[in-house]
Amino acid sequence: MTDSLADIVDLSLYPLQDIEFRANSKHSLDKNGVLVMPDFLRATAVEAIQREGKEQQNLAYYTITDHNIFLTPPDPTYASDHPRNRLVSSSKGCITDDQIPPTSALNTLYDAEEFREFLCTVLGEDDLHEYADKMSSINLHYADEGQELGWHFDNSSFAITLMIQTPDEGGVFEYVKDVRDADSDDMNYDDCGKVLAGEVAVQTLTMDAGAL
Repeated sequence: MTDSLADIVDLSLYPLQDIEFRANSKHSLDKNGVLVMPDFLRATAVEAIQREGKEQQNLAYYTITDHNIFLTPPDPTYASDHPRNRLVSSSKGCITDDQIPPTSALNTLYDAEEFREFLCTVLGEDDLHEYADKMSSINLHYADEGQELGWHFDNSSFAITLMIQTPDEGGVFEYVKDVRDADSDDMNYDDCGKVLAGEVAVQTLTMDAGAL
């Protein structure tokens, strides 16, 4: 039996339909560039997703990829050590949407209209739609000891991440605000280079299981 949204999210702690709560969440995201909601998922939902993840981990595809921070092909008009071409490494395992059980709390959350409407308000979007690539709708990522995500700009205009298991060590999310303006095609290579060289102070997030 598929759970309801209230079964997996504490709606008294996170009243997703409340206008004031939505406005405060949007303000926080606009101000900080990131919005963290600790204990967003109930403990029972987290435990169920953890079990599913362990059961499906043998299906995960693991990869180590060298890429630039823009996730684009190399550009021969720039030097190899230019931020446009400098390589970083990302390593992880992943199962795709079709490998996640239909009754999973992940699907309940993804399909919940109440959650989608909340996201529209916070993100300033009129509508949100499912991925055209069905395998990309929900992905479950695995990070073993020594694996990492290198610096990068996401291809999408926003990303929504749930922490399913608290890391034993590491697992710190690092970010730098306002480095580029993709809408005006300003890549700000100078500051990108400083980030890659470790010359810019980064902001960090440490998230526990159940956080959005």
